[in-house]
Amino acid sequence: MPIQVTCPHCYKRFQVSDKFAGKTGPCPACKKSIKVPELTEQVVIHAPTDGAPKDSKGQSVLKPIKAKDPELTRKMLGIAVGCVLGVFLLTLGFRLTYEEAPRWAQILGVILLAPLLTRIGYGFVHERELAPYTGIELRNRVLICSALFVATWIIYAFVPAYLFELDAANEMSWTIAGITFCVMLGLGALASVACFELEFPAGLIHAGFYFAAVIILALIAGVTLAGEAPEDRFAMQTQGVPSQ
Repeated sequence: MPIQVTCPHCYKRFQVSDKFAGKTGPCPACKKSIKVPELTEQVVIHAPTDGAPKDSKGQSVLKPIKAKDPELTRKMLGIAVGCVLGVFLLTLGFRLTYEEAPRWAQILGVILLAPLLTRIGYGFVHERELAPYTGIELRNRVLICSALFVATWIIYAFVPAYLFELDAANEMSWTIAGITFCVMLGLGALASVACFELEFPAGLIHAGFYFAAVIILALIAGVTLAGEAPEDRFAMQTQGVPSQ
């Protein structure tokens, strides 16, 4: 068993055979004479015991618990893809049936899409180092976050129309609509951070996934989110076509 030696002159550390224990010789670095410690003078550091039962070879018989990386399962992914495809076909059906999706369908779509998109988004952005929320707690957090996402559409529906004296929210310019959506995205990110304890960039991605999906589906359904001129609405009304 080799002996650990530290030169008291140059502090060089090296090992020598135990047959030189107690003998004096030159340091291989500074060449000054040093004495090799006796075997009984060595400091032996023992590893702390873990208290676990051992086998005959001293190995722990307990198996370590492996951390599971909670990914989206194939079943969950299949359900998510099926739901998204179903919503897309339903949206396309509204586009083919109506010139613009009815107001009740728009409101219902914003509300019903929120839990689905919130749950799917959380599966991608949750912290991998932390155990994910599951069961009833996950359901409650998804519902709360979904409600907050839906509530942000109140900003789109009323704030620009009030500030710029518009008859409807879709009469705002696309510039104002872009600013409004950015505000909604920021508030949605804060909601994600509060509900799922995410970092703010992850919260932005989570909220952005919801708003992007809703906006894209709205455009597919023929909903005019911004840029509609007031005179066009007046012309529709004078022709007897009710505005949605």
